[in-house]
Amino acid sequence: MGEDAAPGPRRDQEAGVRAEIAKEAASDEDGFFQLMGHLYRGEMGRENTWRDRLDKTSNWSVVITATLLTWAFSTERSPHGVILMGMGLVTLFLFIEARRYRMYDIWRSRVRLLEENLFANALDPQGAKHPTWRELLGHDLRDPRLKIGYMEALQRRLRRMYVWILLVLAVAWVVQLSIQAGSMRLVVPEAQVWRIPGQLVLGAVAAYYLFLLGVGLWPLEREAKGELSRYEGDNGDWKP
Repeated sequence: MGEDAAPGPRRDQEAGVRAEIAKEAASDEDGFFQLMGHLYRGEMGRENTWRDRLDKTSNWSVVITATLLTWAFSTERSPHGVILMGMGLVTLFLFIEARRYRMYDIWRSRVRLLEENLFANALDPQGAKHPTWRELLGHDLRDPRLKIGYMEALQRRLRRMYVWILLVLAVAWVVQLSIQAGSMRLVVPEAQVWRIPGQLVLGAVAAYYLFLLGVGLWPLEREAKGELSRYEGDNGDWKP
């Protein structure tokens, strides 16, 4: 009976020892820097994985746009609805990429927190930018959360990438309509898609681009951390 009971306390003791290993590493400088190095490489690997996913979505948008435009201008009577379909597909990729960007930002924000507080201070000792960066990072590792809203992610991807693709599609659509109509005065009836009148089609496209303009210009409080920005006074403070 005593032999069966012995392993229980021993296992509890071993578990307690293992639980204190990380605590001891945090108090030892060499162990701490080794731990941070492994953490940095791991977070950088995850960041690169999600960065590749963002690039794939963007690349698909460019490829689809180029393919559809080639098809649309292959003959004079190619249906202009092909370009409208391209607008829809690119918009779908935009929403998918905004979701992926929020995931990518989880790992990118951790990498930036390490870079600006640990590595930057090691190279040029001026004190950590965030004195409680270790607590912030520990809290985020224990309870990871998305750090930016969907609207901000959508706006950032639209400004950085998709606004140019969608503008190319809009210009190409108007040019194709004018070519097929033979005159800008006949563009409205030429814009008809199936049984939908040209006025409604033009109105819907105009409303869609006004919506994109609103999304791109809507003032948002910046939550993405440490990202390069052209705006003065935009320091990208950390918000756990």
